Amino acid sequence: MSLRMRSVLALAVGTVLGLTLSLGTAVRADRQPLAQLSQPLPTEDVRLFAEVLERVRTDYVDEIDEHTLIEGAVRSMVAGLDPYSAFLDSAEYQEVRISTAGQYSGIGVEVVMQDGQVTIVSPIDSGPAARAGIQSGDVILSIDGAPVSPDKLDDTISRMRGEPGTSMVLGIRGSGSGEIRSLTLARELIQVASVKARSLEPGFGYIRITHFSETTGRDLERAAAGLLQDNGGRLKGLVLDLRNNPGGLLDAAVRVSDLFLERGLIVSAEGRVDDARFSMSAQAGDLLDGQPLVVLVNNGSASASEIVAGALHDNGRAVLVGSHTFGKGSVQTVMPLSNGRAIKLTTSRYFTPSGASIHEVGIKPDVEVLREVGDSTVITPSGIPIEVDDPVLVAAIKNLKDRQPILQSKAQ
Repeated sequence: MSLRMRSVLALAVGTVLGLTLSLGTAVRADRQPLAQLSQPLPTEDVRLFAEVLERVRTDYVDEIDEHTLIEGAVRSMVAGLDPYSAFLDSAEYQEVRISTAGQYSGIGVEVVMQDGQVTIVSPIDSGPAARAGIQSGDVILSIDGAPVSPDKLDDTISRMRGEPGTSMVLGIRGSGSGEIRSLTLARELIQVASVKARSLEPGFGYIRITHFSETTGRDLERAAAGLLQDNGGRLKGLVLDLRNNPGGLLDAAVRVSDLFLERGLIVSAEGRVDDARFSMSAQAGDLLDGQPLVVLVNNGSASASEIVAGALHDNGRAVLVGSHTFGKGSVQTVMPLSNGRAIKLTTSRYFTPSGASIHEVGIKPDVEVLREVGDSTVITPSGIPIEVDDPVLVAAIKNLKDRQPILQSKAQ
């Protein structure tokens, strides 16, 4: 990505596979050089910054490198603007770019901190870890002989990354047997799947989107095609699950919305500069040919998820079931800097097709189901909710079935 390119983000608020889901799509930034746009900084403010910097550099109890001080000042300056703007060092910026591409080089495991241990949520199908027999619940003890730190999950994830073809030795304790073993694994290019699908019962499909990346729209089309094939070429209805989806790529959210809409505004945005003002509308073509659609949401549905939910709801295309969404209605732009660094800056506020800003407000579902199993949705190791034990999904299926006679009577 050149310095003339920026990334427009519908910022996410969580992590998956250890990747910060601050995803974006490159757009051209043909703007004047910054020096021509900015007014000179006030002399007194520059003097204040220089005085404080010098005092800390010379008098602080520990010696601190000037570069560290400057980076800390910049990081605090940007972070103080709002919860979503941030300075990105080279490693953090690389994570954003990896997330945007929807792939990374590693061994293919999803990990979390659980009971003070780095625990495998699930190995990615056909990845090096899955082929080596690593299972959900296994605990990572060491990497290349060095213990992992329970306080540094990001460091553990970083150590498992590397160039494709390079090897690493993983110390594992089995979830069931408690057996400790060492496995030598070769890193590969891993595709981060964001779409999972299955048939719920004859004629009714289920698709879950975990986050929005470059591949989400294409993967959704493939998933829908598979469901249609499994159901004789026609679906009576579909559940689109966006619960606990923290967001991601703005363009992916627009494409997902477009796949279910024949026409209508999807999202619009307002900001101070030309690049930050835009509107995006649907083109003809509905994957379901107008069959009923239910979108599942909860407080973990944020940003790009809310763009999709708002677009489908405001255009009368879908019924929202679940609980109130998170309420993040701002757009971030990643602006590359020197030496592989960048800033992620809030540049727009977006609006749903009805003209509503959902920022710090969220979206209220049409059918509220406040009780979910445990503290989040019920997910099997494959990532698919168990419909019998999931009251939100049960309500969604009921809604789809209740709408069947209405559609049939209209067709007669």
